[in-house]
Amino acid sequence: MQSLKGRDFLSLKDFSPEELWLLLKTAGYLKTGSYLHGQQEILSGKTLGMVFAKNSTRTRVSFEVAMRQLGGHALFLNAQDLQLGRGETIADTARVFSRYLDGIMIRTYAHDDAVELARYADIPVINGLTDWVHPCQALADIFTLYEKKGRVAGLKLAYVGDGNNVAHSLLYGGALFGMKVFVATPPAYRPSPVVVEEATAIAGETGGTVAVVDDPQEAVRGADAVYTDVWVSMGQEAEREERLAVFRPYQVNAELMALADERAVVLHCLPAHKGEEITEEVFEGPQSVVFDQAENRLHVQKAILAMLL
Repeated sequence: MQSLKGRDFLSLKDFSPEELWLLLKTAGYLKTGSYLHGQQEILSGKTLGMVFAKNSTRTRVSFEVAMRQLGGHALFLNAQDLQLGRGETIADTARVFSRYLDGIMIRTYAHDDAVELARYADIPVINGLTDWVHPCQALADIFTLYEKKGRVAGLKLAYVGDGNNVAHSLLYGGALFGMKVFVATPPAYRPSPVVVEEATAIAGETGGTVAVVDDPQEAVRGADAVYTDVWVSMGQEAEREERLAVFRPYQVNAELMALADERAVVLHCLPAHKGEEITEEVFEGPQSVVFDQAENRLHVQKAILAMLL
């Protein structure tokens, strides 16, 4: 089996399609048999340090449970409680952590902080979320699509809303898996041109498609999956009223879903603000796989931990 041991998990673009498939296959294996044949001892004696500069529900709980199910231990580290908040550098913190821990998961604002942590750490660093990308989420999303559709290559994924970190990782992940990724955002909120350019280049090698459009109907028409995220992320509270006005035409509702394939699934990375980016009717409707998607964060992260640590 191909080894990913010792690798960092900062962005999906750092991995080949074959390596990502290995993670998905591992996730599927652990999901169906995580307590059989001694699998719960895969990470026996190992400790994951979890650094949180941003609040979390799914990331904290899923990583803690993942480590427990694999026989290891997770240590919650609030960034405000660490010496990081009182002048100790990220480089020094990384080198100290490397003497105590077997891996680090970080959920923070600046992506450069995660990159610097990985540069100086001698142990794997996993990106639990930064303002730039959200790779664990996107890999769980693609795993969910594989479960529901039996394939991912050639599927049309429509992302509607803010061109944020989730959109960035879906562009990378969708391109790596040969999907047709359409992102519809207001012109001022498009994903980074750098990400779009890199994802387009990847798609050229995998047979995928990347498109960024202004019209949500164009993105959703014939889609196999429709994805949205909150319009106001952590740290953007001052922009709330402006964002709500700009994004209103990008709401995922029954009218928009009528343009998608009749077997299309609805995805949301949570938390959801029902009545804003998505209506309660769609969120709670028969096409929604949101909670299967949330569960799959656990199984994908078990795979990442098992393979890297």
